[in-house]
Amino acid sequence: LGRDLSGPPLPETGPREVRQAAHAFNTMQNRLASYLDDRLHILAAVSHDLKTPITRLKLRAEMLPEQGLPATVQRDRFIRDLDEMETLIGASLDFLRGESRQERTAPLDINALLASLRDDLAEVGETIEIKGAAEQPLLARPQALKRCLANLLENAVRYGNRVCVIVQDSAQELLVLIDDSGPGIPEDKLELMFEPFRRGEASRNRATGGIGLGLAIARNLARAHGGDVSLSNRPEGGLRASVRLPRG
Repeated sequence: LGRDLSGPPLPETGPREVRQAAHAFNTMQNRLASYLDDRLHILAAVSHDLKTPITRLKLRAEMLPEQGLPATVQRDRFIRDLDEMETLIGASLDFLRGESRQERTAPLDINALLASLRDDLAEVGETIEIKGAAEQPLLARPQALKRCLANLLENAVRYGNRVCVIVQDSAQELLVLIDDSGPGIPEDKLELMFEPFRRGEASRNRATGGIGLGLAIARNLARAHGGDVSLSNRPEGGLRASVRLPRG
């Protein structure tokens, strides 16, 4: 249930006690799935309703007459605030979609996925080193896991400059370690960084600190695979994000 909320229900057969337990378990599964779906649909509806007036306000701001430099500056600030509102709404929806388990699982080449993410970041001037390799494909939701690892890599290059990815594979689990050379995070703040809208950068500049949902989304997606994401400070300096994904 923890790995796949949309999995098939337990067969309600056997002795009476077993049938009752299976029925209670299946009822719980249905209620949890319904709760998550309802929450996603509500937020999607709210997002749609908010985007319409924001779009109207942006159009009206663009049509404001330019009456000197102060008026132009105010209009630009107005548009910038509306852009930020749109970004926050989109990020909130992405966070909820991270809990959605509608994507089908398939064998995924982790080595090819990491190489693709490395090449994408190289195009914008970031350098990522990859050590180790997965011995075989991992049964996963491809787009969800790509989003999970992309969020962690983007977070690492934003705050940590040099980034090294270490892949350790075994029969029980696949471990992906993402090390950076940044300033790290105080020990008592490590777990707090997974809270929605919690940001590691002190200023409120979205350009340098992001929205504050990347780590929360990454953990949600990893846990949807039965795994997890954790943070730790490296003894030699910098931060390590550990992604554990079970193979069983």
